[in-house]
Amino acid sequence: MNLSAGPKVSVIIPARNEEANLELCLRSLVVQEGVPFDVIVVDDGSTDRTRKIAESFTRVGNCPVVGHNQDRADVELLDAASPLRAGWTGKNNAVWTGAQAAKGKWLLFTDADTEHEAGSLAKSIEEAESHGAALLSYSPEQKVSGFRQSVVMPVIFAELASVYKPKEVCDPKSDVAAANGQYLLIRRDWYDKVGGHAAVAGSLLEDVALARKVKMAGGAIRFRLGKDRVRARMYRTWPNLRDGWTKNLKLLFDDAESLARTRLFEFAWMTLLPLFAVAAFVLGYATPAVVALLASLPAWVNFVMRIRRAHFGVLAPLRAWLGLPIFAWLLLRSEAAHQSGNVAWKGRTYNPGATSSGNGESNP
Repeated sequence: MNLSAGPKVSVIIPARNEEANLELCLRSLVVQEGVPFDVIVVDDGSTDRTRKIAESFTRVGNCPVVGHNQDRADVELLDAASPLRAGWTGKNNAVWTGAQAAKGKWLLFTDADTEHEAGSLAKSIEEAESHGAALLSYSPEQKVSGFRQSVVMPVIFAELASVYKPKEVCDPKSDVAAANGQYLLIRRDWYDKVGGHAAVAGSLLEDVALARKVKMAGGAIRFRLGKDRVRARMYRTWPNLRDGWTKNLKLLFDDAESLARTRLFEFAWMTLLPLFAVAAFVLGYATPAVVALLASLPAWVNFVMRIRRAHFGVLAPLRAWLGLPIFAWLLLRSEAAHQSGNVAWKGRTYNPGATSSGNGESNP
């Protein structure tokens, strides 16, 4: 490969207080081979060690540990445009800053919490080009830790898989559009054609909003599970998970309140009927016990099949049913936050109803 003609792919990473994630992400990217690329990290006002970590990679071309890579340009560190423009979310502002400096024919927007498989960058370009895609996006393998994450994340991703079916997203005849901002690869000409992130500047769900722009303009979307390409740890703490899904769930599901009621009823049905059956057996009432178990069986079968589509492992359904009430609570919390115009994320507060009119954010 020859970088003298410029990179084919510009990898853009927005980073706001990502000291726990950024190093692993960059280590997995700088060793990519098979396609000329550069990496742009955009520091979005970080107050932790994010900037120092990014700076250490700007000299990666001279690092004897990493070694020479003929496909990689040195990592570049930029500062997000400041002060934050009215009507823009912090992430959109950061990725737009990176996109303006990017020279690649393809742009890969990826989050600092991602880890990229060896060779995945070249393979994703090959896949996108072979399918004639204007935009390719992977849903990464999700890494979870702790009880609450392990029970609620499969429930959420199962719900997403039910609403945003990859087959429908990839079908140009379908109106369904989706993308995952943890791995969003887009041709530069299509990015400019739809207005890039400036066209979705106020959206708190910029990945899906950008995918909708591309599909409405006639661009082909390639969207699938990307366990063979990238993995991610979305949230390392419960407060981050709580606030992240509070930001997103209302935007992902049209009627969050109704969905919350449905999942609470499902949890009650799946839990109370088996408990009643056990109590009936203990008291010697075999027939009511069997009837109760049989009545709960369809709900359990449906639930297990739904969770299996989320790809969290064979044993995930055994514990994920405990995530149903947590998911319902997050849905209601998201509904309330969006209705009140008070959505908090990474030290900023957004008013989703006002961002489109150009005045949607307050900073501490």
